[in-house]
Amino acid sequence: MASFVTQTLFLLFFTLFSTFSITINGEFSSQSIITSTKRMEKMTLLHFYFHDIVDGKNPTAIKIIRPANKSTVSFGTTFMVADPLTEKPEPNSKLVGRAQGIYALASQHEIGLLMVMNFAFSDGIYNGSALSILGRNAVLNKVREMPIVGGSGIFRFARGYALAKTVWFNQIGDVVVEYNVSVVHY
Repeated sequence: MASFVTQTLFLLFFTLFSTFSITINGEFSSQSIITSTKRMEKMTLLHFYFHDIVDGKNPTAIKIIRPANKSTVSFGTTFMVADPLTEKPEPNSKLVGRAQGIYALASQHEIGLLMVMNFAFSDGIYNGSALSILGRNAVLNKVREMPIVGGSGIFRFARGYALAKTVWFNQIGDVVVEYNVSVVHY
């Protein structure tokens, strides 16, 4: 009986705290089932403002690719950014991080951006952590949803989504965008 209890406890321990590997399609790929009671996933909600400034003495977004053909929607135009992320919509509001990356006009028929960006945070417990966004931003929609595809620091193994809403813009192309981000991470 003691041997049966020992084997059962060993099997239970092995099931709860080990990794099982299943090989699929030969050596090309494998899947692992990881079970752990040590890590709990958390959901974090973030709210901040993105300031994209293309004019003036200190632009935060610069055009790095200008297509040869002059289409009406500027298909192919690409910008590199290091935009401030602030607590409130005013430009002099508390800085909480920077949006660093690229966005490009990726649609021939409307204004649709391809966003490839990291939200690198510099405030509080998020200092040194980042979220990565990769997706479509249909800027003329009132609210746009884009996927959070990863992160670093506190946001390792992050997944989630960002909702973006334009708060202010001018004819030159400067814009302030409100972001509400929901992210699941360890």
